[in-house]
Amino acid sequence: MSELLLTDAYEIAAYIKAAEKQTPIKLYIKGDFENPSYEGLKFFGNGDSYTVFGDASAIYPFLEANKDKIKDQVMEYDRRNSAIPLLDTTKVDARIEPGSFIRDHVTIGKSAVIMMGAVINIGAVIGEGTMIDMGAVVGARGMIGKNCHIGAGAVVAGVLEPPSKAPVIIEDGVLVGANAVIIEGVHIGEGAVVAAGAIVLEDVPANAVVAGSPAKIVKMKDEQTSEKTQLLADLRD
Repeated sequence: MSELLLTDAYEIAAYIKAAEKQTPIKLYIKGDFENPSYEGLKFFGNGDSYTVFGDASAIYPFLEANKDKIKDQVMEYDRRNSAIPLLDTTKVDARIEPGSFIRDHVTIGKSAVIMMGAVINIGAVIGEGTMIDMGAVVGARGMIGKNCHIGAGAVVAGVLEPPSKAPVIIEDGVLVGANAVIIEGVHIGEGAVVAAGAIVLEDVPANAVVAGSPAKIVKMKDEQTSEKTQLLADLRD
């Protein structure tokens, strides 16, 4: 995980502008080779079969220079001129399921849970014990507190343009239902509940329950609501 925390829109834009754009490729080749080498590429294999890792800027010149030697090839890639790599999650103390996309310069707290298909953009902060459910999107600079649940398919809008716009802030203990949308600049208070499918355009007070499109306060959180929105610690251990 990167030690540099980017939460300012201008800093993020400058970072993207300055970043070396990359098109990483994995190339499988068979041909008449003996210990092949090429600047900027890494080769793994032996005999006539090799797996090659490198950027498109080096892969294509290598292929052209060795076209008479190559008998067969397969190329794999998943991006083009990408400025922001994915976060190295190997040292993140959280549960991160396959198929999630988490860009670099994202902060993920201890015991958080990131489910399949979730997308978390640069500059976002996910608090300790928070679950980002299947297919949910947390946009750039989204700030989510501790022990929250962001339901499947929900969208926490990101803010890079216009840079003056405030990011979404979701305080601790908030539950956001499936397919809800939190528009940029909205502040959701501690312990609030956002109903499934709600479109939240305005700030939500602490412990309020909102529903509808646009979302309106339908009641304040009570004991019954707390029971229905209880989080399970076992899912976060």
